[in-house]
Amino acid sequence: MQTYDLCLPWYWEYDRDFVCFIEEACSARGLTLLQITPKNILQAITELYSGQTIFRTLLDRAGDDLRFEPIRRFAKENHLHRINPAELSHWAEDKATMHLELIQAGLQTPYTILFAPFIDRPILPALDLTPLGEKFVLKPAVGGGGEGVTMNVSSLDEIQRARLEFPDQKYLAQAHITARILSGREAWFRVFYAGGDCWPCWWKPSTHVYSVLKPDEELQFDLTPLREVTKRIAQVCKLDWFSTEIALTEDGRFVAVDYVNDGIDTRLQSKAVDGVPDEVMKQIAGKLVDLVKTN
Repeated sequence: MQTYDLCLPWYWEYDRDFVCFIEEACSARGLTLLQITPKNILQAITELYSGQTIFRTLLDRAGDDLRFEPIRRFAKENHLHRINPAELSHWAEDKATMHLELIQAGLQTPYTILFAPFIDRPILPALDLTPLGEKFVLKPAVGGGGEGVTMNVSSLDEIQRARLEFPDQKYLAQAHITARILSGREAWFRVFYAGGDCWPCWWKPSTHVYSVLKPDEELQFDLTPLREVTKRIAQVCKLDWFSTEIALTEDGRFVAVDYVNDGIDTRLQSKAVDGVPDEVMKQIAGKLVDLVKTN
């Protein structure tokens, strides 16, 4: 039987650089890597289920492709170590659930009103939307990349119409957050988390462009709470790696705006304007490989 330390299913062409970082990290640590792609998926699954191949840890980058489901099932049924297990990811990616969990954990979030799915409650009662402000954000509970998000909503009728886009999903109406300005920059951040470490980055919601938060900036502007908040979110969601969006408000609060994103876009900044800074992604890959079970 051939035993691999890490199994990495993937298919997205833009994951290629991330996969190269994983390869380099495995090689540097003397670990073996099994890559499963559409080219070898049938052979790989056959060898797994016939007992010819086994792996110790699964890092799944093909979570939305059903062709790879037998690999996920194999790992779960054989009690193998899984980084971001699928069932945990599905729970953590629900923004409505995470909103309640984070509040219970004492974390700051935007003022929010939760709505049941349209198919469960098609007609909404009259509601006082005043605490949300004149204009607010409406978003479905599941999804990323801004899909289904409606900006500058101001009425119950707009909420009703927006809920029709994803009628089986819960929705969140959230008050706009105004970030403090620090030396001409909006204090809006996306923080990456992997295996206990954090990488805070400046982030522009309008462009999705990143800039690494430098150590001297972190000290100058007293931004160390970004790491503390992110680690507390990690304790709540229990994921091994994810990113979160945090704003520093004008009144000095660190508010989690977009709670947990575990389907991280691994495109590099050197290849895409709105990609993750290369060095950050390289360090994340190394940290993920450090999570691999070797015995």
